[in-house]
Amino acid sequence: MNSNLIPMIAMSYTKRRKNTLPHLLGLLLLAGMLLAGCATQPASEAVANAQLTPATRITRDLVSLPEPKGKVVAAVYAFRDQTGQYKPAPDSSFSTSVTQGAASMLVKALKDSGWFTPVERENLQNLLTERKIVRALEAPQDSKNAPPTNLPALLPASVLIEGGIVAYESNVRTGGAGARYLGIGANAQYRVDQVTINLRSVDIRSGQILNSVSTTKTVYSYELHTGVFRFVNFKDLLELEGGYTRNEPAQLCVKEAIEAAVVHLVVQGLNDKVWALKDDKDWHAPIIQSYLKESNDAAASLARPPAAAAPAAAQAAPPVSSKEPAPAGAPLSFAIDQAQPIAAAADPAVTDIVPET
Repeated sequence: MNSNLIPMIAMSYTKRRKNTLPHLLGLLLLAGMLLAGCATQPASEAVANAQLTPATRITRDLVSLPEPKGKVVAAVYAFRDQTGQYKPAPDSSFSTSVTQGAASMLVKALKDSGWFTPVERENLQNLLTERKIVRALEAPQDSKNAPPTNLPALLPASVLIEGGIVAYESNVRTGGAGARYLGIGANAQYRVDQVTINLRSVDIRSGQILNSVSTTKTVYSYELHTGVFRFVNFKDLLELEGGYTRNEPAQLCVKEAIEAAVVHLVVQGLNDKVWALKDDKDWHAPIIQSYLKESNDAAASLARPPAAAAPAAAQAAPPVSSKEPAPAGAPLSFAIDQAQPIAAAADPAVTDIVPET
């Protein structure tokens, strides 16, 4: 579909007569009314100046999350397009269906949430190069025994945020409707695409995946078209056409899906006690409970029928003592019982320096 407003008017007369002027004025008036009805978007909006990306409901939820007990230092190395989808012809075969800047969107979403402190990892080599330049400029040139320049230590991450754009499906739903009577008619068509995001948090201490979230967002496009094609007089043919199309920007849909995944990641982490709230009463906040209900409903829809009762001996297995080391494959809750949540110890002073080679 074309994403531009496409008004067209074509009038043809196969015979000119002396009394054509009144008919011509009436037809021009009718054409003007038709095109004015189709041009629902003012021309000033099409040439508006650049502005901040408009916020959605998910964006407002993201920035309205309750305060954490401590921000989690998070690293994002890559968040790539894993769909392998390209735009259909006649677009370029090298133009992908989704944005290639999803990592930047993820870093911004983590920052805006107030729960994470993102650190630069995608272009880490550039950062290390600049630090080498600073040391080279500030080091004395005439003394080989002078102490090196002390730069602040790089902040190590507590968790890795991994994932990517895992699916983009075109024409998930299509349809339309139209009617025409005596050369006068209108029709409408729509198309629904779908983009899917996967996001997971990884504990750098053990490599354990703390939480994994998948979110889906639809990309909606529609077209309205109307026209007149009829003889208004003997050998006098009138032809009018008007149309309007609207395509939801795919990059904004990816951004919204990423923001929703970050919110779900925070809520699931709270539910699993991976990180903690500053005020425990905020657990009952409407935003937290709304996303928790959505996660529980999704899990309930995938729940299997209850399995047969396990043997009594297996059910009577004694609990693991809190003084013993965690056995292999023990759940994350075992480690949480013996240590603080990640968010509770995420803001201490860092003394380790990342090697700069």
